[in-house]
Amino acid sequence: MGKQKIAIIGAGLGGAVAGSLLQHSGFDVDVYEQAPTFSRLGAGIHMGPNVLKIFERIGVAEKIVSISSTPTFWLSRDGISGEYLSRIPLEGYGHTYCTVHRGDLQALQCDTLKDGTLHFGKKLATIEDTGIDVHMTFEDGTSASADIVIGADGINSKIRETLLGFEKPNYSGWVGHRALINAERLKKYDLEFEDCVKWWGPDRHMMVYFTTSRKDEYYYVTGVPHDAWEFETAFVDSSREEMHAAFPGYHPVIEALIDSTETVTKWPLFNRNPLPIWSQGRLVMLGDACHPMKPHMAQGAAMAIEDAAMLTRCLLETGISDYATAFKLYEVNRRDRATRVQVVSNANTFLLTQEDPSWVYGYDVYAEPLRTEDAA
Repeated sequence: MGKQKIAIIGAGLGGAVAGSLLQHSGFDVDVYEQAPTFSRLGAGIHMGPNVLKIFERIGVAEKIVSISSTPTFWLSRDGISGEYLSRIPLEGYGHTYCTVHRGDLQALQCDTLKDGTLHFGKKLATIEDTGIDVHMTFEDGTSASADIVIGADGINSKIRETLLGFEKPNYSGWVGHRALINAERLKKYDLEFEDCVKWWGPDRHMMVYFTTSRKDEYYYVTGVPHDAWEFETAFVDSSREEMHAAFPGYHPVIEALIDSTETVTKWPLFNRNPLPIWSQGRLVMLGDACHPMKPHMAQGAAMAIEDAAMLTRCLLETGISDYATAFKLYEVNRRDRATRVQVVSNANTFLLTQEDPSWVYGYDVYAEPLRTEDAA
């Protein structure tokens, strides 16, 4: 690949996987992350078979399976009566379905990057496409240049702002509560705490699952209507009292989960209108930078990782020198799928009733023929 260089802004799951896939493909890649370091933040995540197929390419699929809970069904239940609304198989889609702690997954992803190519404490201050290369400056006073830059920097992407101007994301009118529970605390209840279950109320829900292969950690995340987000911070502390008030009269399992909660936080759910462009010049975006969505399908990070795989395929097809064609190919081959998932996720109907999720989980980004229409 010569001395041509790729820079990735953001080392979240999409950025880290993009860096690893591109490096495994022979590209010279550096990843810049604004956080001073990664910590094991209190959040779980789903990684479906569509993503595990990508993890195979960077050699971590087996490791991820080994640290994850691997539910065989997604259960949907009425949040008040407990009635089963659906029982969706999670096997038979070409790989394993995993639920895992986001921090544990992040650590494995970062370990796949070449030594010295992941740079922490690099919050992007300015970025300029000179026409010859891209010049970046960071808030710590350092700078770097690359031939192309990939924005994997989330819903508040500096790359998106550079291309389209500053615009606050749209508050969705929903918040999500997040809590990790020591599974030992649940043993005193004569109740069944299932591997992967979504409890549905008339206008809210609670998604619950184990985050480790040992099943010693149970996680829940909610979706609850909330009129306005009046806080300046990314999240605020919540409480058992607030949780009980949000789920009054709900099933005894939900009551037990709330009673067993030691620490719970509350996060606003934001989204954006579909963007007119995903790239311009030497800059291109992936994941939440270009198609953020509510987390109700557990596919937001998966879409960023699929983006990373498709973008790598397209750059391998054209080389960095013809980045313009690669970026067009990438958008042509990702926009329809990402948009479909975005729409379904925002609607919060996925797997509520018995349905076939093979269009999501059975997808293999490497088996899809590259469409070229509109790419030239």
